[in-house]
Amino acid sequence: MSATISVQIINRSRHPLPAYATDGASGLDVRANLDEPVTLAPLERALIPTGLFVSIPMGYECQVRPRSGLAARHGVTVANAPGTIDSDYRGEIKIILVNLSQSPFVINDGERVAQLVFAPFQRIEWTAVDHLDVTDRGDGGFGHTGLG
Repeated sequence: MSATISVQIINRSRHPLPAYATDGASGLDVRANLDEPVTLAPLERALIPTGLFVSIPMGYECQVRPRSGLAARHGVTVANAPGTIDSDYRGEIKIILVNLSQSPFVINDGERVAQLVFAPFQRIEWTAVDHLDVTDRGDGGFGHTGLG
């Protein structure tokens, strides 16, 4: 089993804390905290509150990812996937959902709308140079390696 980190959380929603759906899950399901349902028209996006506030340890980020079931069945996904919550952010976690389908979609209070994945990261330090090391690929861009 992976190591765990301690993350402080304030839950001002009416719902349980985000939880892993299975023992092997890497994402915690997060729920909408709504006073009334929100209808997303086709191609519309909305900021969905969760009622959750977290203190992420330094050296970690919280990634906001789509739920595959919502995306596959309804065309509803996280607009900026993956979204990043930085360790110094203390505001409410809100999910930017977008409806990519051709039908309206209703988001109800308590519905699981996204997943939260906590991941370590490293900060970088730039080194300005005049030339980069040579590779076989060079400056070959999108589609450079072919389709197969």
